[in-house]
Amino acid sequence: MNIIAVDDNKKDLKNITDLMKSLLPDATFAAFDNPLSALARARKNEIDMAILDINMPELDGILLGRYLRELNPFINIIFLSAHKEHGFEAMDMHASGYLIKPATDTGMRRELAELRFAEKFNNHKRVFAQTFGSFEFFVDGKPVEFKYKKTKEIVAVLVANKGVQTTNGELMANLWEDEGDPEKKTSYLKNLRQDLQNTFTRLGLEGIILKQRGSLAIAKDRIECDLYDWLEKGASSKYKYMGDFMKQYSWSEFYMSDLDEF
Repeated sequence: MNIIAVDDNKKDLKNITDLMKSLLPDATFAAFDNPLSALARARKNEIDMAILDINMPELDGILLGRYLRELNPFINIIFLSAHKEHGFEAMDMHASGYLIKPATDTGMRRELAELRFAEKFNNHKRVFAQTFGSFEFFVDGKPVEFKYKKTKEIVAVLVANKGVQTTNGELMANLWEDEGDPEKKTSYLKNLRQDLQNTFTRLGLEGIILKQRGSLAIAKDRIECDLYDWLEKGASSKYKYMGDFMKQYSWSEFYMSDLDEF
């Protein structure tokens, strides 16, 4: 687990450093009194948690937090401030916590117990993707219901592609093969993507789909998946591939040849 603390006040920074080393001694921790130096670190190494002073010169904590979230959508951000006036901005960012200085052991323990992306700090994942047999996508043990049937099929394609960015063209080729008007398919795909976003936002899964211009990918480290576990662990995996893979989709046959040779 990689944690950074950023505060231009060296006394407050030492206080946070001592707290975090006491509360999370196994974490990799770095302290910065310059927000630009912290941002440079985050561009080289993924940061799991950032504890940010809000009032800093050059780059304030709110803006720094936005930059850090662009680099890692699953980062837990805890803001520090001498005042309560920035609480709304922190809430608007969906931060994991907000502490009034000086941070205390009790206060920090409370915020660590309520982290927004708590699964980064334990082995529990809310999402399970079943690919062997028929495809199903579970959140908190229940199958996800999308507005459109083909939205679920988009998720299946992204899971099958194992975290690789999949272009709109590739999605349309899988969903409709060579059938239909290209313009109508493009319009329909926009509706499906919106349904995907709306559904995951409602379930509190923002960031599980990684979006680039004209492409999507699944954040594979955020989900449990029988396929991923089997590919990683082989015979020791608790999941066994028995020759069926997402069998309700015709395009799944293109993936099965690789699985049969594994």
